[in-house]
Amino acid sequence: MSPVKSPQIAALLAIIAIGSSCKDRPARMAKGFRLPEGSDANGRRAFQEMNCTHCHTVAGEEMPKPTAAAEVQFELGGEVRRVKSYGELVTAITQPQHGLAPAYAARSNKTDDKKAPSPMPSFNDAMSVTQLTDIITFLHSRYRKAAPPGSVYPYYMP
Repeated sequence: MSPVKSPQIAALLAIIAIGSSCKDRPARMAKGFRLPEGSDANGRRAFQEMNCTHCHTVAGEEMPKPTAAAEVQFELGGEVRRVKSYGELVTAITQPQHGLAPAYAARSNKTDDKKAPSPMPSFNDAMSVTQLTDIITFLHSRYRKAAPPGSVYPYYMP
């Protein structure tokens, strides 16, 4: 077994220093991370209790009308080309700034160097894990995958 040479140590330290100084590090992710099962009925109730209906509607669901007009209204669920994954719904609730809806970002008057702030407040300190998993179970079950659009080109049989 040969001793480690000091140039090798210097190179390793340089790599660590460069890697740790990156400003745009990816968010922490955990492979195999799993939340407890949620309840659809409790999720519907929690969705209303957390006043999500102030800015969101849910496709196919009758929800109480908001008491005041919201800056924006977004429908969740329904028939979409790409169904939101469980993880995407968790991220949307726990980090609303992570991915803004393109329609909202387009309406924003922000320049490219300043991202539009999310109108959704953080519920991380107000929402329990049980409420989170229940709401996600409720919302995830409301998405349906849309059929791909048909071809606009005529099809000729020889």
